Amino acid sequence: MTPIRIDNYIGGRRIASSSTRTSDVYRPAAGERTGQVGLSNAADVHAAVAAASAAFPVWADTPPIRRARLMNRFLGLMNQHKDELARTITAEHGKVFSDALAEVERGIEVVEFACGIPQLLKGDFTDQVSRGIDNWTLRQPLGVVAGITPFNFPVMVPAWMYPVALACGNTFVLKPSPIDPTASLLAADLIREAGFPDGVFNVIQGDKEAVDALLEHRDVRAVSFVGSTPVANHIYETGARHGKRVQALGGAKNHLVVMPDADIEKAVDGLIGAAYGSAGERCMAISVAVLVGSAADRVMPLLAKRTRELRIGDGRDEASEMGPIVTEAARQRIVGYIDAGVEEGASLVVDGRSHRVAGSEGGFFLGGTLFDHVTPDMRIYKEEIFGPVLVCVRVSNFDEAMRLINTHEFGNGVSCYTQDGNVAREFARRVQVGMVGINLSIPIPMAWHGFGGWKKSLFGDMYAYGEEGVRFYTKQKSVMQRWPASVEKGAEFSMPVAK
Repeated sequence: MTPIRIDNYIGGRRIASSSTRTSDVYRPAAGERTGQVGLSNAADVHAAVAAASAAFPVWADTPPIRRARLMNRFLGLMNQHKDELARTITAEHGKVFSDALAEVERGIEVVEFACGIPQLLKGDFTDQVSRGIDNWTLRQPLGVVAGITPFNFPVMVPAWMYPVALACGNTFVLKPSPIDPTASLLAADLIREAGFPDGVFNVIQGDKEAVDALLEHRDVRAVSFVGSTPVANHIYETGARHGKRVQALGGAKNHLVVMPDADIEKAVDGLIGAAYGSAGERCMAISVAVLVGSAADRVMPLLAKRTRELRIGDGRDEASEMGPIVTEAARQRIVGYIDAGVEEGASLVVDGRSHRVAGSEGGFFLGGTLFDHVTPDMRIYKEEIFGPVLVCVRVSNFDEAMRLINTHEFGNGVSCYTQDGNVAREFARRVQVGMVGINLSIPIPMAWHGFGGWKKSLFGDMYAYGEEGVRFYTKQKSVMQRWPASVEKGAEFSMPVAK
């Protein structure tokens, strides 16, 4: 099979990178190379930013209602092509098709939100703030903005960014992961088909060299990033140092607390889906089960049984619940964490290291892995594994569970299963985490609410999408106005006050 060349998208057309560096793209379920992506250099980045800069003045001056109409056409095309987008995700990322389709649909929800931009950009008006003076605010676009996105959601996470940015009147440069780059080009094709002007949306394929060129480019006004915490910290510090507005979403170590009064079967359902869905390669995956008191002895047998029964396959069939790991390097890294957990003394209840899928022996597969009696000093508790590994920590009571969660360096997502309303209320109020679920395991906010964590899970002060996204991609202007007939003669030397 001849690998497909995967290029950039600049100024309305696909363009090969001027760099000689490339990276291979694989089908994880088979372990076979399917494509080769060019790794762009600074010259490629400059070309994309130049195209976006040239398109900005006319696009920013386009009435919001007309931008919304184009976004609505794009919405229709996304719905028409969502199966194609999902198949691309399954092919290059490896997640099962049903999960890939759900990813596309969650991205489409943000496009739907962006279609309401005329309402979202409305300012405030105050008549007669002082005698003969009116005051109002408006929000205006920043200019060229960039998005740097991870491999685990090649459709949804970019859609957290560019629909809102474009609707607000900005032009956009997307730098997707080189691991699964094709979905970004499909989105670019649909944007062009919807009628967006050339240069409004651009795609730069690449790695750290392209990222640093975007962060340092003087014409890029804002950067949004989703990925690991060390990289998020680098993005935030570098972008801020170069005068950019930065929104950098980092890593996670999400806990799910099971109280003794919880519906145990539903709690286990939540743990299985959230820990092993998408092979655990989600920033909202549950990777720690906090079992309170007697809940532990009721949860563990059922949890172990369900982990062993996971249906693991190539993702294209309806029966598969979990697909392969995205790359062999990622698989080996996860295996290293499992080895470390054993060495540190955790109880390995289910070992997924030797799992193989018949007919797909070359695939990057791991089975679901389950640890019990994990302690907070172990690496498998402290660090983000980003794979199908669930660790169980036993605590005596609710307060101990709260201390455990609140002292962890990450604060992305958390859940609690209970039938006690007071426990649920206290948990939601006291937990130091940005996104909270009560009797649901993956509390990803809807498109109009915004996504973001606390502590080392977010660098910057604005969440992704929702009204927070509108604020991130715009700047507020406040206008005060009066007319000559209302102006008294004579200079005023004191601070103006309301009269």
